[in-house]
Amino acid sequence: MKLEGHKRVSIRNVKPEIDCGKYPVKRIIDEEVEVHADIFGDGHDKVDAVLLYRERKKTRGRDKKWQELPMEFKGNDHWTATFKIDSTGDYEYTIESWVDHYTTWQDGLRKKAAAQQNLRTELLIGAELMEEAVPRALASNKKKLEHWISLLRDDDKESQAISDALSDSASRVMYETRDRAKAFPYEKILPLRVERKKTLFSAWYEFFPRSASPEKGRHGTFKDCENVLPEVADMGFDVVYFPPIHPIGRSHRKGLNNAVDAEEGDPGSPWAIGAKEGGHKAIHPELGSMEDFKSLVKKAKALDIEIALDFAIQCSPDHPYVKEHPQWFRWRPDGTVQYAENPPKKYQDVLPVNFETEDWENLWKELKSIVEFWIDKGVTIFRVDNPHTKTFNFWEWMIREINDKYDGIIFLAEAFTRPRVMEELAKIGFNQSYTYFTWRNTKEEFTEYLTQLTKTEVREYYRPNFWPNTPDILPISLENKHDPSFLIRLILAGTMSSNYGIYGPVFEFGLNEAYPGKEEYIHSEKYQIYHWDWSRNTKVKEVISILNRIRKENPALQTTWNIEFCATDNDQLIAYSKIDQDHENKLLIVVNLDPNHNQAGWVQVPLELLKIEPEHSYSVTDLLTGASYIWQNEWNYIELHPQAIPAHIFKVDTKNQPR
Repeated sequence: MKLEGHKRVSIRNVKPEIDCGKYPVKRIIDEEVEVHADIFGDGHDKVDAVLLYRERKKTRGRDKKWQELPMEFKGNDHWTATFKIDSTGDYEYTIESWVDHYTTWQDGLRKKAAAQQNLRTELLIGAELMEEAVPRALASNKKKLEHWISLLRDDDKESQAISDALSDSASRVMYETRDRAKAFPYEKILPLRVERKKTLFSAWYEFFPRSASPEKGRHGTFKDCENVLPEVADMGFDVVYFPPIHPIGRSHRKGLNNAVDAEEGDPGSPWAIGAKEGGHKAIHPELGSMEDFKSLVKKAKALDIEIALDFAIQCSPDHPYVKEHPQWFRWRPDGTVQYAENPPKKYQDVLPVNFETEDWENLWKELKSIVEFWIDKGVTIFRVDNPHTKTFNFWEWMIREINDKYDGIIFLAEAFTRPRVMEELAKIGFNQSYTYFTWRNTKEEFTEYLTQLTKTEVREYYRPNFWPNTPDILPISLENKHDPSFLIRLILAGTMSSNYGIYGPVFEFGLNEAYPGKEEYIHSEKYQIYHWDWSRNTKVKEVISILNRIRKENPALQTTWNIEFCATDNDQLIAYSKIDQDHENKLLIVVNLDPNHNQAGWVQVPLELLKIEPEHSYSVTDLLTGASYIWQNEWNYIELHPQAIPAHIFKVDTKNQPR
């Protein structure tokens, strides 16, 4: 144990650090972790610091060896270092700092030499510092140290001794041979979780499998879904999300438009999970067999699509759990089971699980086994329904257990709830989350919200997924609107966030009729089966395909964190730049937020951020239309016609800038 009496360095305000190191910072493979800290010592001696990082696994019972990275002094006691990891897993990092006696001595030597003071004693002090370092040095460095010591002690070679002692070579050798016993670590070792790229970059497409049949009057099947997949792949989506595919209960089944009483033939809501055919590990018999499902997963994978399943922890009154495990539910004084409510809404067909049950351990194990069951069938992504209505401890335990056993499983939190609750879900393990994007409409609202998501600590653990619509939500921005509104929301979602999704084919077909007085679709697909013409082309569908291609071809759109808003002189025009981590791919996006009128104005191009000299011209190419322009000034004029295309996605070419 080191004596604290020897400690002369303080390490403070380390970032990123989530809840004092309780939760991990999140990154994907090869995504940078930029570490900041205030590091200072007593007196005037100089300090130095390194960033240490390693995998959290043990090798033969021993911790992995720390990787070391010098930290850079930025002034005013502030230090930084940046590292990245090239494989998934759990890692950790910390900081080590020490008083750098040799650098302090070098600084004093320079000043005294400049003042033409007698340096004999000063050079002997330098020789002693090097002599102390010799026993710690590698053989190659020992020879260099012995040579410099000789020079420093030679009265006739003072000029050369000063030059050599102040050289970069001497600084490097003394850095490498520093006394590590006198270095002190930060008080905490901080966790880092590195995940696969799709946790940060994905395009989701949701549709109801039972509506996949092209024939009216016939329930869709997994075989029908296989026929839909090429259309989804052509649009460029890489995740297909299915609402629950399990048997649907008949007791208290909801009718069309959420009617309390179902008519004969009404299919019910897929979220009323469980019937005599089985529960969460069973498939609705009209969708097909388990072999059909596994075939669908395989066909999707061949198209570079992953199937995401809905994990909804709730049961219909007919679910086998209700009889087999009555202790997992809340029973009312009249002997009936408490159904789900979100006053004034009532969900008589859905029974919430009681997480306060005394039998919670068996409940937790069973719920985890559901996830493992579907992982075994090839599922790697789960959209979790209302996770905020279940205990945080359960999710933290379950996700950790899954991560320890399986690699690359993704959990999306469908949690339209309070900000702190959404953040807590992200901290405890959810890889992505639904957001408030759906209800943000003005330039000010978007700027404020994206700044909160990307420029605060939230960025370190919360990955947003922007959805313009869902089966539950037809927002006012789309209600009774036409193509321009759908295109605006699409382009904003797909360029502001690297994760986005749509509920289709409702979205690309522009369906927009709301239930009176509610932000919900009338004749909701949640309560009835539709038969879509999947091959039907629309303008929105065409732009979806173009946008997803642009996203795949431009690394700047494959992260959310790089958005920088640009000034405009028209509040109906929102502009922002996105530049990739390597500073090679540079985009400028401008969107007309007004779906009804042409909007024009001046946009301030961030020349310094784009590394463009003010006196140079540069070219921009609109990736949506292919049109190219030569710009020269900081401010440039934009005019956007919503009936044509309500946005520009400019690729900025700063190479070979013409005069």
